[in-house]
Amino acid sequence: MNADTPIDSPSAFLPASYDGLEALQAEFHRYQEAAFPHRPPRFFALELAGETGELANLEKKVWKGRQVDEADFVDEAADVCIALLNFANSRGIDLAAAVKRKMRRIDRKRRAEPEATGGPDES
Repeated sequence: MNADTPIDSPSAFLPASYDGLEALQAEFHRYQEAAFPHRPPRFFALELAGETGELANLEKKVWKGRQVDEADFVDEAADVCIALLNFANSRGIDLAAAVKRKMRRIDRKRRAEPEATGGPDES
């Protein structure tokens, strides 16, 4: 990965600010502290794994041709987000700063190593 890879037009779509995520995480932290007993990070890691598994299971059902109510995806995606915020708070992780750093790394790598078109799902 070359740090000197020129910026391209998709890079312009990187968020200019992560302040909204920072504020949301702080609000979740205040609520969590006020409403629930203290729980260790492993509790929230297991909660996150469980909620992510439930979301993945819905996709598996669709893949197998079963009908899934769109509202189920909405609920499970919200559960995953809540569990992630709770986990990050329990570990003292600043998600806004972490996501900002990670998105910059992803973008640098994307520019340095472009993906080929026509992946395995495209026939």
